[in-house]
Amino acid sequence: MQLAQKQVLAPRMIQSMEILQLPILALQERIEQEMEENPCLDQNQSETDLLDLEQSDSETEDPNAPAETERELVVEDDSSNEADFERLINMAENLPYDYEERSRPSRGQIEAESDRRLDAMANMVARPESLLDYLHHQLSWFDLDEDVRSMADRIIYNLDSNGYLKTPLKELVTLMPPEMNGNAEAWQAEQEAIAEKALAVVQRLDPPGVGSRSLKECLLLQLVPGMPFYEELRTLIENHLADLENNRLPLISKRTGYSIEHIQEVWVELRKLKPKPGADFMDTTVPSVMPDVYIDRAENGRYEVRLEDTQLPSLFINPTYLKMLKSGEADEKTREYIKRKINSAQWLIESIEQRRSTLTRVTQAIVDHQTRFLDDGPEYIEPLKMQQIADKVGVHVTTVSRAVDDKWLQSPRGIFPLRRFFVGGTTSADGEEIAWDAVRLKLQEIIDNEDKKKPYSDDGLVQKLAEHGLTVARRTVTKYRKAMNIPSSRQRRDWSQ
Repeated sequence: MQLAQKQVLAPRMIQSMEILQLPILALQERIEQEMEENPCLDQNQSETDLLDLEQSDSETEDPNAPAETERELVVEDDSSNEADFERLINMAENLPYDYEERSRPSRGQIEAESDRRLDAMANMVARPESLLDYLHHQLSWFDLDEDVRSMADRIIYNLDSNGYLKTPLKELVTLMPPEMNGNAEAWQAEQEAIAEKALAVVQRLDPPGVGSRSLKECLLLQLVPGMPFYEELRTLIENHLADLENNRLPLISKRTGYSIEHIQEVWVELRKLKPKPGADFMDTTVPSVMPDVYIDRAENGRYEVRLEDTQLPSLFINPTYLKMLKSGEADEKTREYIKRKINSAQWLIESIEQRRSTLTRVTQAIVDHQTRFLDDGPEYIEPLKMQQIADKVGVHVTTVSRAVDDKWLQSPRGIFPLRRFFVGGTTSADGEEIAWDAVRLKLQEIIDNEDKKKPYSDDGLVQKLAEHGLTVARRTVTKYRKAMNIPSSRQRRDWSQ
């Protein structure tokens, strides 16, 4: 009995996970494919079909009429027998005759749908059309010094079609103008530091991994603390990419201590990362991004999530095949074929409903946590791990990962990938959670406003951050200063002279 149950649950679970991970456009394609391959799967008629039907004999029963009870059809294990057929036959007998009225959209629904489609079209026109414009638009969110912004612009223009920076930073730095008197080497070093700072900004933009100079750097930039197998992914990317490429799993296992099975699990997550972050963008235009979820400000001030998936057809089991089971005209082989196809259709319907429920609950939990981000801008993003959302929603962290994968959120502040809302953080002196992005911004602000003749050491930066309520270890300050390409206090003092 246990073995039989496992055989039943595995296909359903696999399909449910696959459907959950699909973005809306890919889900549409999946449904179209299933419609072509499964004759037992049908969809509600369009308004035009219904109008044509009205002009014909209105008393003629349509065998394809959908029924509310059909949407609740649950077909059990393939190994079950006549009980399944009886259930299907009974449903066929109860098909309603008023399906036309049930299926017909009201005038208000038609108008609302038209408004939503017009809004979507207007939104698509307003979105950036090229990868370069898309990145420049995001760059406008940052409060940058003019020289850093100018260099960031230059870096963006030098990205290749895959989003990589193949030109060495030194070649992007301008030489010291002849009319300027000074140390040319110091000038060069200062400009290279500005370029490193600008590159760090570009690498924070979407799509994740853009501005990378190598595959390893590209993949590492896409890692988010809290995602499944975060530490293992970092280890494999930093040390074992070539081993993975050559399938040297025993060698990886020996050097890391991970089992072969665990490495294979991590490898599945690694394949979800994009080695070419700019490949989804054409050379001149950005592909159409259709948001899976939308948020609106409710009267009580809370952001409320809604799924605009009305473009998906309403699926149901075609009653013609249910009646074939009842009539007894079909032979046993045909009846078994119909039963398998009905199972497949019902699994798809249930998986889509589960996707709708999970995606709504996960997104609502994310939005509730990131209200300040939506109110005041990206610099106010809160620390958030996928495990926190998983605990709040009551699902596994891998379910959250699949739910947000390749999904986009339309908000009053713009369109964002759902993964954008997951960031690491620290705790302030008063116990408040602070995102690392906020710490880095404050660190940059302190250095920008320091006395250039007496720049702060890393210990001094720790003290200044503490004055702003941010308790950060010295090694952490050093780590982020280097990651932001900010020179040491001695170098900053030398350049000011």
